[in-house]
Amino acid sequence: MTRLLLIGAALAAAAGAGSGVASAQTPAVNAARQAGLVGERYDGYLGMSSAASAAVRSQVGAINIRRRSLYINLAASRGVSAQEVAITAGCQLLQRVAVGEAYMLRDGVWRRRTAGQPAPRPDYCS
Repeated sequence: MTRLLLIGAALAAAAGAGSGVASAQTPAVNAARQAGLVGERYDGYLGMSSAASAAVRSQVGAINIRRRSLYINLAASRGVSAQEVAITAGCQLLQRVAVGEAYMLRDGVWRRRTAGQPAPRPDYCS
């Protein structure tokens, strides 16, 4: 638990320092998110909940490459695995899922957040 808190603090610091890699997106990806075609995954990466254009798939891939790079760098500086950093980032990113957007939890099922539903928060998130 403490380890996740430290990783979360590092992610927050990285985002505050202007990296914004974990949440940086293109207009096409933003539109696909709003349409429920692209969504946040529990593991800190974007995923395709439905078929999307080749351009959107390519942009999602590029965003995930940047996220992975950030996770690897933070993991190396904190002495943890990149997967631990990614899962912690996933906890933070799931909290930002807006109404109507798709998201995936650890069970691998895509869902869409509905009005009045709280942001998804898996039990392993602190």
